[in-house]
Amino acid sequence: MNRTGRILLVTALVAVVAMAFRVSWNALRDIANAIGADHTAATLYPFVVDGLMALALVATLVLAGRDRTFGLRVLGTYTIASLVLNYVHGLVPELHGRTVDWGRLADWDPANWALVLLATSLPVGSIYFGSDLVAKVLHHRPAPTPTPVANAEELTETMSNRSTADLAESTPAPVVVAPVRIPDPVAVEFVKSTLPLKPVPTALAPTVAPAIERHAVAAESTRPRRATGRVPEVARSSRPRRTPDQLLAEARTVTADWPDARLTAEGIRLAVHTSPKNARTLRETLRAERDGTVKAG
Repeated sequence: MNRTGRILLVTALVAVVAMAFRVSWNALRDIANAIGADHTAATLYPFVVDGLMALALVATLVLAGRDRTFGLRVLGTYTIASLVLNYVHGLVPELHGRTVDWGRLADWDPANWALVLLATSLPVGSIYFGSDLVAKVLHHRPAPTPTPVANAEELTETMSNRSTADLAESTPAPVVVAPVRIPDPVAVEFVKSTLPLKPVPTALAPTVAPAIERHAVAAESTRPRRATGRVPEVARSSRPRRTPDQLLAEARTVTADWPDARLTAEGIRLAVHTSPKNARTLRETLRAERDGTVKAG
């Protein structure tokens, strides 16, 4: 629909709503007088009911989702309430001439109580529901509209009309690369290359460098050396120092049932608790005894 049609449609809607509001004016004003409203309140009462209906209609057009459903419910509720009050106004002729008793909208008491409750609760509901609808409209953020692509239909039609043959022609043909012959390997002797020496001027007589004497220097250690000195008697081992014969006798006793493969210096050292040097000596002696070259003494 073009802009002119929309303007005419909105104008017609406003005219119909205005006429309907005027028709409902007398009924709602007389209902307000019957429930105890003064002249000013009775004059404003139709705006409370029918005005909220117009507000709910506008909010329904703006909102979306659950908020729109809420606006439709408010619009439907107040529409039914206005219809009921207009119907009661038509059934009770005394309301037209204001000769009805105060607070009496029906002869049957339960119906009268329900009608009075309905008429008096509509202004309070208008404040609550109207404020809620206005807050929803002010905080509403419409979803972004996707930007249409220019010539989208032409592009789609062009892509659909392309055939397989066209796609094949657009594909470049494979390039055939000619094989390149690699030259035959040449045997090269692996001889250490020598760099050309820098020429030395002949005018200067060669000087003989003094011979450098080599001395044995102890290796320096980066770790700090611990203090050395006489070991106190308390720190010394309480075990007496054994003689070579005692070590040999003890080694014979320990290794008597050992096989030859087990007879190693490390095994003897751990069994006899001696130094590696003594363990090697004991190993050679015990092996020689087992070979029969030395008799056990």
